[in-house]
Amino acid sequence: MVGAKTWVFYFLVLEVTSVLGTGLSGRQMMLTQSVRRVQPGKRFPSIFAKPAEPLESPGEWTTWFNIDHPGGKGDYERLDAIRFYYGDRVCAQPLRLEARTTNWMPASRTGQVVHGSPREGFWCLNREQLNGRNCSNYTVRFLCPPGSLRRDAERNWSPWSSWSKCSAACGHTGVQTRTRTCLAEIVSLCNEATEEGQLCMGQACTACDLICPMGQVNADCDACMCQDFVLHGAISLPGGTPASGATVYLLTKTSKLLTQTDSRGQFRIPGLCPDGKSILKITKAKFAPIMITMPKTSQKSATINAEFMRAETPYIVMNPRTKARRIGQSVSLCCKATGKPSPHKYFWYHNGTLLNPSLYKHESKLLLKNLRQDQAGEYFCKARSDAGAVKSRVAQLTVIASDETPCNPVPENYLIRLPHDCFQNATNSFYYDVGHCPIKTCAGQQDNGIRCQDAVENCCGISKTEEREIACSGYTLSTKVATECSCQRCIETRSIVRGRVSAADNGEPMRFGHVYMGNSRVGMTGYKGTFTLHVPQGTERLVLTFVDRLQKFVNTTKVLPFNRRGSAVFHDIKMLRRKEPITLEAMETNIIPLGEVAGEDPVAELEIPSKSFYRQNGEPYTGKVKASVTFLDPRDIATATATQSDLNFINDEGDTFPLRTYGMFSVDFTDEATSESLNAGKVKVHLDSSQVKMPEHVSIMKLWSLNPDTGLWEEEDDFKFVSQRRNKREERTFLVGNMEIRERRLFNLDVPESRRCFIKVRAYRSERFLPSEQIQGVVVSVINLEPKTGFSSNPRAWGRFDSVITGPNGACLPAFCDSQSPDAYSAYVLASLSGEELEAVESSPKLNPNAIGVPQPYLNKLKYRRTDHEDTGVKKTAFQISMAKPRPNSAEESNGPIYAFENLQACEEAPPTAAHFRFYQIEGDRYDYNTVPFNEDDPMSWTEDYLAWWPKPMEFRACFIKVKIVGPLEVNVRSRNMGGTHPQTVGRLYGIRDVKSTRDRDQHNVSSACLEFKCSGMLYDQDRVDRTLVKIIPQGSCHRASVNSMLHEYLINHLPVAVNNDTSEYTLLAPLDPLGHNYGIYTVTDQDPRVAKEIALGRCFDGTSDGSSRIMKSNVGVALTFNCIERQVGHQSTFQYLQSTPARLPTGRVASGRQQRASRGGQRRRGEVASLRFPEVAQLPLSN
Repeated sequence: MVGAKTWVFYFLVLEVTSVLGTGLSGRQMMLTQSVRRVQPGKRFPSIFAKPAEPLESPGEWTTWFNIDHPGGKGDYERLDAIRFYYGDRVCAQPLRLEARTTNWMPASRTGQVVHGSPREGFWCLNREQLNGRNCSNYTVRFLCPPGSLRRDAERNWSPWSSWSKCSAACGHTGVQTRTRTCLAEIVSLCNEATEEGQLCMGQACTACDLICPMGQVNADCDACMCQDFVLHGAISLPGGTPASGATVYLLTKTSKLLTQTDSRGQFRIPGLCPDGKSILKITKAKFAPIMITMPKTSQKSATINAEFMRAETPYIVMNPRTKARRIGQSVSLCCKATGKPSPHKYFWYHNGTLLNPSLYKHESKLLLKNLRQDQAGEYFCKARSDAGAVKSRVAQLTVIASDETPCNPVPENYLIRLPHDCFQNATNSFYYDVGHCPIKTCAGQQDNGIRCQDAVENCCGISKTEEREIACSGYTLSTKVATECSCQRCIETRSIVRGRVSAADNGEPMRFGHVYMGNSRVGMTGYKGTFTLHVPQGTERLVLTFVDRLQKFVNTTKVLPFNRRGSAVFHDIKMLRRKEPITLEAMETNIIPLGEVAGEDPVAELEIPSKSFYRQNGEPYTGKVKASVTFLDPRDIATATATQSDLNFINDEGDTFPLRTYGMFSVDFTDEATSESLNAGKVKVHLDSSQVKMPEHVSIMKLWSLNPDTGLWEEEDDFKFVSQRRNKREERTFLVGNMEIRERRLFNLDVPESRRCFIKVRAYRSERFLPSEQIQGVVVSVINLEPKTGFSSNPRAWGRFDSVITGPNGACLPAFCDSQSPDAYSAYVLASLSGEELEAVESSPKLNPNAIGVPQPYLNKLKYRRTDHEDTGVKKTAFQISMAKPRPNSAEESNGPIYAFENLQACEEAPPTAAHFRFYQIEGDRYDYNTVPFNEDDPMSWTEDYLAWWPKPMEFRACFIKVKIVGPLEVNVRSRNMGGTHPQTVGRLYGIRDVKSTRDRDQHNVSSACLEFKCSGMLYDQDRVDRTLVKIIPQGSCHRASVNSMLHEYLINHLPVAVNNDTSEYTLLAPLDPLGHNYGIYTVTDQDPRVAKEIALGRCFDGTSDGSSRIMKSNVGVALTFNCIERQVGHQSTFQYLQSTPARLPTGRVASGRQQRASRGGQRRRGEVASLRFPEVAQLPLSN
């Protein structure tokens, strides 16, 4: 669409020579670069107008229109569609049509095949373009008969201002502008240009006016000369070696080439002035430019020394944030990048179109004032330096009307599962719709400050709830149902990353290793290799390096996805075992093979010529070298999880692209005597071309090195073909690349791979695959495989490893694909949650499309196979598919689960009904019910309510009690949790927990249950504590045998005390203190609820306060013991008993009959107070 600040260039298409002058401003350079990119195309239809002066035009031009983008089939700027959006801003009978790209290039000079007519409009089809390229993004305008355009502008707009001064230097072409102001009160009438420009010539040049405080003006009148002065310089590379061939410039109005360094890295320049002001720029490929200010001296000569730093592609450290505003408000979008050298220009894009650089300066902060509706959409920035460019993530800006509701007030459906004894006849299910509000950024109250990050971030959330009673078998459950959504302050959350670091071969943990983020140590692994890291706020890309102090493992850099909405994510980090060092002679040529597969030739060889080693100070090294070169061989599938980084690089345009690896290797060279780290120059890599099975990859193979700070790979060198004879009969073709080993020690043999797709994956809590039971925070990983020819299920090698995190709508997993050959790539997909692998849907004895989530016939084409498809003894935790790219004209392939790379948004927004692959948790004998629904995967779903199970969204305290069951059967045990002492919650239900006891391995007649209960403590308002009233009820014919004596004594000494007259259950007011295993109580506080519960559960199983176990130990750390006999036929169970007997609250006075009836099933009417006893004499405990 056309914004109110659209540029109109009447002189845009001039002779190329008219805009290629020197000294142009940034705005002029944009025009110049557009002309330089023009490629000769086919003869252009005559219906396209050449830009002309308005006075020469036989009519009047409309403003520029841009209603489509070149995604999908192409770019369509059709006249009927433009009329639909803009009405009579286009005349009925246009005379001519003019088209240009959004980068200012006329359509006639793009070299693309385009179509158009004044009566139909303009269109460009992607399929008609050469080399599979897409159309550019075009904008059009129409020439209309005089007087045919609507004349609202005369009363809606002020007159145009005078043309500004020409921006060009003397004798050159520049730009001048004029502006006007919208006078209309209705914003929709202000969507025409507020500023326009035209090319102009600078004033005539006059005599040189440069004044030199030292020396004389040179002939070009751009610098001062001092003939008696000589500047000497010595330039070195990192590590101290001479920087030969570096170029030295003097920065004047233009860069003036002075000289180049010789083989010793030295230069000599006579004639410069030592004025302390002149600046020299020294450049060399792959290194950041050096900027040096001339020394100020009265001597006849001076010497400067400098050392290059490796150039690093710009890297985004601050992305623009998604925001929402109302019309007329202001917003600031910010972007920041680092690099060597630092980025010097920022470009901003709106919906893929470059914002006019004259209106929006090349700065890292984009300020939009007096917002209009048409300024809503997607924004991103591009940062550029001499080393390259990088694009930020896309931020969404929502702009709504001043009277528009920022959130849909009607909650969406959200089903929760009810207890096993609460079947609902009305819906014929165990589910109840409690509603929820999708959490998204909304336009809420803001202060007057315009900041990169809003002082208050607002999200749509639940604003009103309604308490309802659900009828169950003999009792009722209270639940809070969302009835209204509104815009409110977002819940504050923290992101946590946990994990375990171990060897890829045998799982040996990396004990007491260091964890680095950049150059800062941020953590340490424990004895079992575990680590926990709080992700710093504002982190855009979490890059961690794991360093083994014992040097058993190769230092490993990983890019770990994390949940930006908060909560913890668990990663299983695999490391390669470090290769045992060998001894090399520095004065001899050394060959090191790169390849680890038995019976196979090496993938490549490392050639280190004689005299290549040198010390960190640049001094040549001639002694013995201890060399450890560890190669990650992609022919071994087991090594895929040990991949360094995420195999991405940034191309020249700033886009992030994936790499397909043919092997990566780490090198470690040290002085054998002193263990000093050594560098090596002129190293060659010989890659055996026969190992590259995809012929199209041979010509684009490159050598890369890893930047450990950014986790991105950067190009070291291209490969060249060299034929080498191995023996009299065998001649092989090798790809040879050159490298130097200095500060970077990890290298990669890779090709950029553009054949990309996305796989839609969802994770569920059970095999019911309900949308409301999706799990967030699941780590889904894919290994891209290259199959053997004709055997899609038998991989020859892997090429890439990726991981993503599931969110509220699943995850889109990047993978390689092919549209011509469905079997060119296959993918191996697996998922884990908190270190536990989830199951994939079975594929044998036959495929079930309804369970897998993908309809036929596409499912057969993808060749879905679970890992146990042919061998039932294999784990069921992964599946493999052929990566067949969906055909664009195939209806059955257009709805997932494979999406073309350009359709990422469709993948991310696909509804649960669209095709997708599924993982699920094995449903255990455990059930949770909360009166106030809360998704533990998403802390932002927390609701302020007195009955919330977790009272604080950033601090989760999990409490478990260990119950021992003596009897022949495993039984279900329930905790019923109600308010005990807080006036707002007394007698009201917080929630229910059910769990089945676990059989003791050593005692056939004993089982135990670790049962969660709601901890006592402050409620959400942090005003006063509540001692939760917890009732422990084992199912079946059970009676209480004993109570832990220490627990009983604690409860007696901490009033009030609950009454326990019923021996089939046990009631207590939960302790405020974290008691520990001696009491049979296990309490853990963490910033993630799943982690808190997992740690507490592990301690409960182990029966200790600091251990962890997956094996139930029934004789230690027990709080309660029940004897349970096998119930006879017709004997009343505990749950049946509940149907006819009122629940007993702690009592000091006898409840009335009405109160007893009201409290059946443990429920009370609102406002009633639980009866408590403050005994003079404590109740007698049962013996333990």
